[in-house]
Amino acid sequence: MYDVIIIGGGPAGYLAAERLGHHGKKVLLIEKSFLGGTCLNVGCIPTKTLLNSAKLYSHALEGERFGVHCDKVFYDWKAIQAWKTEVVEKLRSGISGMLDKYKVTVKEGRAELMAPPRGSNGAKVRITGKDGMVQEAESRTVLISTGSIPAIPPLPGSAGNDKLVDSTALLSIQEVPAALTVIGGGVIGVEFASLFSALGSKVTVIEMMDEILPFMDREQAPLMRRAMKTVNFKLGCRVEHIDGGRVFYRDKVGEALKVDADLILMAAGRRPELQGWGVEQLGLDISRQGIAVDDRMRTNLTGIWAAGDVTGKSLLAHSAYRMGEVAVTDILAYLDRLEGKQPTVPTDRMRYDAVPWAVYGIPEAAGVGLTEQEAEQRGLAIKKGSLPMRISGRFAAENGFAAPGSCKVIVSAFNDRILGVHAVGSYASEFIWGAAALIEQEMRIQDVREIIFPHPTVSETIRDVVWTM
Repeated sequence: MYDVIIIGGGPAGYLAAERLGHHGKKVLLIEKSFLGGTCLNVGCIPTKTLLNSAKLYSHALEGERFGVHCDKVFYDWKAIQAWKTEVVEKLRSGISGMLDKYKVTVKEGRAELMAPPRGSNGAKVRITGKDGMVQEAESRTVLISTGSIPAIPPLPGSAGNDKLVDSTALLSIQEVPAALTVIGGGVIGVEFASLFSALGSKVTVIEMMDEILPFMDREQAPLMRRAMKTVNFKLGCRVEHIDGGRVFYRDKVGEALKVDADLILMAAGRRPELQGWGVEQLGLDISRQGIAVDDRMRTNLTGIWAAGDVTGKSLLAHSAYRMGEVAVTDILAYLDRLEGKQPTVPTDRMRYDAVPWAVYGIPEAAGVGLTEQEAEQRGLAIKKGSLPMRISGRFAAENGFAAPGSCKVIVSAFNDRILGVHAVGSYASEFIWGAAALIEQEMRIQDVREIIFPHPTVSETIRDVVWTM
């Protein structure tokens, strides 16, 4: 019998497996396709690899501004795709190597949880391999980390339409489309719009809300949108139906419009993967978001935990990593108690107030904590400050004085505690973790003023903003 069976080998699953293996537990990890999950195989990593190539191409075209002249600049899409594949495969191999190091058993196939653990009886899991062979395994505990899948609204004309693709299919297209229509102005839509517009595609983004990236601070999202000068944004518009590569929609005043493209990307977000692994018969509590869990990632069934996108709480790979770690500490304590021992690992809790996010467009955007509008919705009295990124010597040197960029800090008017930090511009994704630490540690204006930031860095902008408040 295994100590833990983990269903799903994405960020939450494989990291939890490594941590449990490190503690000497007997672990079985079941993955139906590839280790690394959505993030590594068809999400975070391949998109960033393609975006990096697009950025290099853009920088080469703009090099003359910085005294660098390039003749006959062009890109090779097949070579870009080959590099993407190499990166994904090597990182996947690295995960496999770490699991081997910690003696985690990995089985490829579709897992189905047949029965939860009860008393001395372990949970029963059926594994159906790609070859059709069926095996069964038993475990004292189970961690569900089945991830998420693209959400595809049932728009008329979408079924069987070879011009309509999701984000997974778009990553592997054979050539760059001359024209691309993106349905949805969220993270996925904006990142792909950045990628293909930088490579010369005529990109149109249709978003039903009045602004792209609705979770962003209300002063930052328009800055991000205006910086994407070659993308045609249609805001406040509702798609009605699709016919081949033509999208029919209505704008906010009700006028009927249409746009043609070689490809249409459905970027309506993602939803938890809740089908096909046994949730239907188990009696798990499923909320509108996903599997309901507490702050220790426990489900309503004793001996079963869930982590990552499948919970619907925060569909981010780094959130999944942290959820996996929190689940591990609670599982270890549970196993100790089963054996009549005092728990040897301190219990941990999941906190969501300081989870950073990043949008890897051209330019980048990142944030953590409360936006101005969220603070207002909570009835909090705040102070705010913002400065353009160009006040940073490094930002100006590498991007020019006209490059778009801004950093905004939200502070409690009651006690000067940092409540939120939001940024648009180069390196935003790289320094936002520091802002998360400021919020996590409940630091105040004076505390941040006393921190020594390295110079010259773009991160110094946070300190500069705080000094204006």
